[in-house]
This record gives sequence, C-alpha cells and structure tokens, in this order.
Amino acid sequence: MKHHPPASPRPSYTHRQLGFSLIEIMVVVVIMGIMAALIVPNLMDRPDQARAVAARQDIGALMQALKLYRLDSGRYPSAEEGLKALVNDPANGQRSGRRSYMDRLPNDPWGTPYQYLNPGVHGEIDVFSLGADGHPGGEGNDADIGSWSK
Repeated sequence: MKHHPPASPRPSYTHRQLGFSLIEIMVVVVIMGIMAALIVPNLMDRPDQARAVAARQDIGALMQALKLYRLDSGRYPSAEEGLKALVNDPANGQRSGRRSYMDRLPNDPWGTPYQYLNPGVHGEIDVFSLGADGHPGGEGNDADIGSWSK
C-alpha cells in the first residue's frame, strides 16, 4: 500500500469577509434617517406643548382665586383692579385687612403677564395669555390660551 502525502491546503476563496458592505451601511443610514425624520419633529414640539399646558394650569389657578374673591366680595375685581386684586402686597403698602388669594401673580410661560377682562368676551370674565407671539389671535404656538379654551 502506497502512502500519499497529505494534500497541501489550498487557499480558500470562500471565506466570508468580516465587516459590512457599503450597501449594508447605506441601508442602515437610510433607516436611521427615516426614523430621525419621524421622531425629531415630535421632540421639537414638546417644549411648546409644555408651555401651553403650564399656561392652562396657571389660568385655572387664577380662575379659582377669582372665584374665591367673588365669594368674599360678591363681585369679580374690576378691569382697573385687575389680577393684582388677588395679591395682598405689603411692599406697596396695600395691607388693607383684605385677604390674599395668591402669593404672587405668575407670568405666562413666555414671560408676559396674564391678561384679565371684566366683562369678558367669552364669559363673565376672561383670563388669558397672548401665546408665544404676545399679540392677540394667532395660530399654533402663537394662539391665545384662555379660560374659555380647554
């Protein structure tokens, strides 16, 4: 019996290349781009939505304080008295024996004071914020937020 030497190992061209092909990388980049296009606009709206929610909560608190004022006084503050009637401010010498309904008057989330109308346009009284633009009316983030809107 004749003994054959072992066959020399041939270079194998069937080894899989380790790493990613250009097509695979491009597919991943395109998928990430699509996901970013769907998610980023939603994240960008969050601060504006939070400001609108904060304004609605402030207006709710102001309306509650105004209702308490009405229970005690029999009327809402006049337009001239405004929302300042809710705050007992000893720094300005206004410590008349009246009750304080709020510690301080909040500004809206855009840094401007809340507006007060007596008589109101939408109800007996109106408390509202002029929105991001600070002007009456508007749409989207610039829209007015008031005691009449839910």
